[in-house]
Amino acid sequence: MKRLAFLALCSLPLLAAGNASAQVAGSTTLGVETAEITQIAAGWSVKRKMLGHTVYNDNKQKVGTIDDIIIAPNGTASYFIVGAGGFVGVGRHDVAIPVAQMTEQDGKLVLVGATKDAIKALPKFDYAKK
Repeated sequence: MKRLAFLALCSLPLLAAGNASAQVAGSTTLGVETAEITQIAAGWSVKRKMLGHTVYNDNKQKVGTIDDIIIAPNGTASYFIVGAGGFVGVGRHDVAIPVAQMTEQDGKLVLVGATKDAIKALPKFDYAKK
């Protein structure tokens, strides 16, 4: 009798599996409907438009790159983390630049009045320890 009960309990997941369906990329509705995916894909992306992009000064000289964006508790972007100097990560100096100080001109991110030396002279940004 115990053996029969055990077999019955073990077979329940197999019976339920018959109703399960595989997830297909672009068809799952957990977060958004499939029809919304097209709209989302055509939307604005921080990764594609900001992260890793070069920051220039008003003289069109490269002064750093956008490495991160800090989001304030109220959900707004508050600081850009700009990396300056270094080679392959060695000697790199990350600084926090208020979002309001950065502008976009002709599709480029511009930090008016900045130089590489001025960026390197700013206090180094370090992430908070957990």
